[in-house]
Amino acid sequence: MRTIAEIDADIAKVRSELQNVHGTGTEVYARIVGYYRSVRNWNRGKREEYNHRKLFVAEETGVRAHLPLGTVNASAAKVSGNAPAEAASAGPAARYELYVRQSCPNCPPVKETCANLPLSGELVDVDSPEGLERAQAWGVFSAPTVIFLDDSGSEVARAHSVKQIRSIPALAQVTEPALF
Repeated sequence: MRTIAEIDADIAKVRSELQNVHGTGTEVYARIVGYYRSVRNWNRGKREEYNHRKLFVAEETGVRAHLPLGTVNASAAKVSGNAPAEAASAGPAARYELYVRQSCPNCPPVKETCANLPLSGELVDVDSPEGLERAQAWGVFSAPTVIFLDDSGSEVARAHSVKQIRSIPALAQVTEPALF
């Protein structure tokens, strides 16, 4: 059986060992130019860009509310970026909201296309706190995103590129073919 002095000595030894405990480094991988690579191996410019990235967080119920009816796996198609423009109903679009970022390379052509539509629209900058809040409320995960709304304010369709805007059936009722 151990004595109290031996136990106290063991406790003192463990306390001194705990004061010198240091964790190990964590390897972080992120996608860059189409493949995953360790962040510590990135050049200084890419590391700076990584630090400025914003994370869009949305609750699942908010996302599901904006998916087209009858869509089984629309979320997987949206993430891949290959999804066609989603249409929530067959009604005509009355206006649009265009969600953009200052640093977005795909936003200018979508802005130009929307400016040529015979609809009124609003530009929402998701780099601002108000714009980010609105984007989260609508379940917007990427820029550019155009949400087409009917007269009652319900979502009619959603698009992320010029090609997707051109393929929206709800716009065919309000646009002339010569605009595209």
